Amino acid sequence: MGTTDPLDRIRRALAQSGSESSDFDLNPEYRHEKRPLRAAGVLVPLIERPQGLSVLLTKRASGLKHHPGQIAFPGGKVEETDTDVTGAALREAQEEVGLDPALVTVLGAMPIHETVTGFAVTPILGHISARFSPIVETGEVDEAFFVPLDHLLRPENYSVQQRLWLGTWRSFYTVPWGPYYIWGATARMLHALAVRVE
Repeated sequence: MGTTDPLDRIRRALAQSGSESSDFDLNPEYRHEKRPLRAAGVLVPLIERPQGLSVLLTKRASGLKHHPGQIAFPGGKVEETDTDVTGAALREAQEEVGLDPALVTVLGAMPIHETVTGFAVTPILGHISARFSPIVETGEVDEAFFVPLDHLLRPENYSVQQRLWLGTWRSFYTVPWGPYYIWGATARMLHALAVRVE
């Protein structure tokens, strides 16, 4: 990532204007008619670690209704008690991985990402400089793990693959890390960030 402070690069990227992303970006022919979307917020936690700045991701519990077993950011739909999407992202991160909102310095937000399941997801980037070890809520999360930010900010680490879904081939972004297969909406949002930072 060069000699530039990675947090400065993130701040500059977030200050730029950018277009929204979607699960349909690679599959425009499958886009639904205009439909109501539920607001959701996810936290992209940038955590200081001995190996350098890293992103915390989760492996969703296998019994969940939406995206079981997939790699995701901590987050979820906006509830009536949330002040906004940032509040939802921070609340969900506390519930899912035990991250105290007081430890998070919010850096900004990426444009909304529309999911095939009907959510308008706002990725909120937050910096955590204090020591933090995730404590997962086993009803929602099977595992939490860290991926070096440097790996995720390199567009060349991403590829487009295909999968047969409901009888048709769908294309999607992937950015594998070790044993973790990061794909779909999570990889698409990370790819959008990587492109903006670059």
